[in-house]
Amino acid sequence: MLELRLLTPADAAAFRDIRLRALQEEPTAFTSSTEEFSHQTLDKIAARFRSDLVESFMLGAFQDRKLVGLVGFYRETALKQRHKGSIISLYVAPEARGQGLGRALMRDAIRRVRDIEGVERLLLGVMVTQTAARQLYESLDFVVYGREARALCIDGQYYDEEFMTLDLREDRP
Repeated sequence: MLELRLLTPADAAAFRDIRLRALQEEPTAFTSSTEEFSHQTLDKIAARFRSDLVESFMLGAFQDRKLVGLVGFYRETALKQRHKGSIISLYVAPEARGQGLGRALMRDAIRRVRDIEGVERLLLGVMVTQTAARQLYESLDFVVYGREARALCIDGQYYDEEFMTLDLREDRP
């Protein structure tokens, strides 16, 4: 059975495990490295999932109570940028792919963001090598607005990143 829900501090260990797996299996898909993330304590991870954090969240997809997918959101904190927020860390474990979990996670995240007063625009970055993710974002009406050449360098190999946006305003042109 599939369950989509916000992660809580009790999910910190499961999050750590799937996040490390994501960073190991898909190093070109994320700006964080396994080495950097592995130094985070469970307490620090758990603090990210407090229920009083209303302008950021991490959504999990659970199959038979096992965390198999993630997507996160955070709102900009600067007053002049509070109309924007970012989608981060989309990942679906290989054994759960091909079932529409990425789409379900993204749709649920977008729905939750629409409920946050004042957020008009969603942003995300995607490595150009992540074809399936890019196609998913485009199918959800995200559009490319820029590209950074050589955004990541992993073992001397460079990877370009595209930046995409989704306009959440009801009155958009």
